[in-house]
Amino acid sequence: MKGKAVRFVAFWLAAFASFLASPLAASADEFRTPSISAVRVEWRAVLDQLRAEINTQPSIAANFSFASQRRVPSYDPRSRPALVQLNAITSQLFPGIGRSPIPVLLPFDTASYLEARQGSASQSLSVSRYQADFRPADLFHAGAAGYDAMFALEPGAGEMPERTFARPVEVHITGSLLLYDLNDRLGGKGEPVKSLSAQYPDIRRVIREGYVRYAFTRFGVPYVVSIHCLDSVPRLRRLACREAYPVAERFLKALRVTGGQPARVRRDIASISAERPATASPDFTYRPSGDIVANSGYRKQAGRTDLTAYSQIRFPLAKAPAFVHSQSFGRRADQYPWQDNFCEARSFEVGQCATGFGHQGQDIRPGACPPNKEGEPCDPKRQAVVAVRDGVVIRSPGQQGATLQVNTQTEHIRFRYMHMNPSAMDADGLLNGRRVTEGEKIGVVSNYLDHPNGTTRHLHFDVQVFTRDGWLWVNPYTTLVSAYERLIRGRGREIGPEPPAAAAVAHAQPEDVIQRLDPQEGGGN
Repeated sequence: MKGKAVRFVAFWLAAFASFLASPLAASADEFRTPSISAVRVEWRAVLDQLRAEINTQPSIAANFSFASQRRVPSYDPRSRPALVQLNAITSQLFPGIGRSPIPVLLPFDTASYLEARQGSASQSLSVSRYQADFRPADLFHAGAAGYDAMFALEPGAGEMPERTFARPVEVHITGSLLLYDLNDRLGGKGEPVKSLSAQYPDIRRVIREGYVRYAFTRFGVPYVVSIHCLDSVPRLRRLACREAYPVAERFLKALRVTGGQPARVRRDIASISAERPATASPDFTYRPSGDIVANSGYRKQAGRTDLTAYSQIRFPLAKAPAFVHSQSFGRRADQYPWQDNFCEARSFEVGQCATGFGHQGQDIRPGACPPNKEGEPCDPKRQAVVAVRDGVVIRSPGQQGATLQVNTQTEHIRFRYMHMNPSAMDADGLLNGRRVTEGEKIGVVSNYLDHPNGTTRHLHFDVQVFTRDGWLWVNPYTTLVSAYERLIRGRGREIGPEPPAAAAVAHAQPEDVIQRLDPQEGGGN
């Protein structure tokens, strides 16, 4: 009996040792895809709201039929003909609005617009008059995950209170069927807005990551209206958040059901192991996620581990080798191993960093510039930056950052590029609404930071995902490691973490560097 007990213990010890050596056990620290929740839309409430809005102008009510056909699936357009009719009208101003699987809320009074169009001999009506004096949309993009739109209000428009900031104020709105499940210690916070509580009972206002955000739920769907601002005193070139409040509230009070069409019910998307090459790379190495240069975090705090590959992207530089390293701390090494710099000290709020402040993204340096196949030398100032996915560009003229948005059945995500020259991007038409394809050249690695030669030559790249608090920055390090492995067709080797003795001294005070940025940009060195 004693011998059986010994063999039993030996068997389980061997099994446990085998488990530790197995791929299953090793997967505990593997890269993971994001966990995403899908919401359900209350379309009956949408139709009730639309009917009430249309009935404010009885003369145009006959243009809409609210009687649905029976025995057709709820996602069949015939089940809600009024939405089909609405989309046909508003798509002339907001192309593709019917692609949104959620109700599209915009500051557009469809009923008054149609009533005026019926009584006007001319079809050319001032759109701003029917959208609370906001300019025609600078951006509207609807896709399988929801929609995004951007409007601007000129100084002095609509008898608004005077403000010190002398430029148009851009207002963004997003409604999404998909929500990224983040471990977010700041999530759900905010203050109620009494002036809007009757229209939006659960609305809350929060200043977060450089934006004032108004988050609310309507028809079961989360929406967020946001304005880029600084929580400071008003200045001529810096929009103070207190100046943004009346603009945002004017926008919110004007929201109406403007379009959208039911789709098949979407399921939640569980996190799974991310695909990676099976063959090992002979030279690519990287330090662990969260292992930033020692003492380089805000108040010398460490980084934060995040093993999520948020999207399967094409690497943002056209060619390897490329190197992810700090541009502000330590030695700027054009060599492996890579090192995370997401939570380095900056004056930007980043909720995913322990201190609430960080870099927002990762700095990428191109490798040496090799000759082409014909042996001709290449120009190191012309190393290409490419689109990481098929998507739509979000960028106004003159802005330093270019954002690429992806809106599909399974993703609602943004990728931002910094330090390319704004004049060159303007000339290339890298502006709001432009569609680009994965791998398409969209610029070159440069050194623009308010002016040419304002920083070292590198690309700042970051990732934002949609949550109930709006678009939040997440660490792109693991996403970039995964993308680079696909580019070089080899799996990297994790080494480290960096020894404490490798603590480095900053080349510059990051806060001073960031203060030179246009406050409408964000991003970092």
